[in-house]
Amino acid sequence: MPSSKPRRSPGPQERQRDPERTRALILEAAAAEFGAHGYAGARISAIATRAGVNQQLISYYFDGKEGLYKAISQQWRERQRELAPPELSLPEQMRNFALEAARNPAAARLLAWSGLEYAGAEADSERDARTDMFAPAIERLRALQESGGLSAELDPAVLLVMLMAAAMAPTTLPQVIAGIDGGDPSSPVVIERFADQIAVLGRLLGLESA
Repeated sequence: MPSSKPRRSPGPQERQRDPERTRALILEAAAAEFGAHGYAGARISAIATRAGVNQQLISYYFDGKEGLYKAISQQWRERQRELAPPELSLPEQMRNFALEAARNPAAARLLAWSGLEYAGAEADSERDARTDMFAPAIERLRALQESGGLSAELDPAVLLVMLMAAAMAPTTLPQVIAGIDGGDPSSPVVIERFADQIAVLGRLLGLESA
């Protein structure tokens, strides 16, 4: 007869013997906490509780709140490279980002929060990392424009920002989608249809040849 006794969660000392698992738990919890409350509103104690670890482990692995935030940012940059490999067309990249924003809303919320909290000052390393992350897409748009495939009236950098905002809409504007579309913005059907429409928009703009 199976025991009804609840399974015991591994304690901090046990987690220290599995550092990769512990780091992953902390990063997942931190993404949820930062996504829900932004950097300023997030609490290390809440992250520790979400992850089920001793708060001291966050300092041990990430050197506190700032280090943890940087680790999440780096994790997202790595994920971005997976979503947008150079060989994939821009409309399909846009579709991937729309699906990712809907299926992993913590990352989209974190990006939105970083914009709401932005005061114009940030470390050079953070600014440079962001520039490097978006530079390839902007260069592809510029090359397409120079070849005549994209209207000269469009600013490639501004266009990229608008496309990013559109891809994040199911997470940042779910109430608008629900009000206009009438469906649940978190449902797989709505998410897939929205992502498909983002890709269609990219093709109609002529971005498939970029």
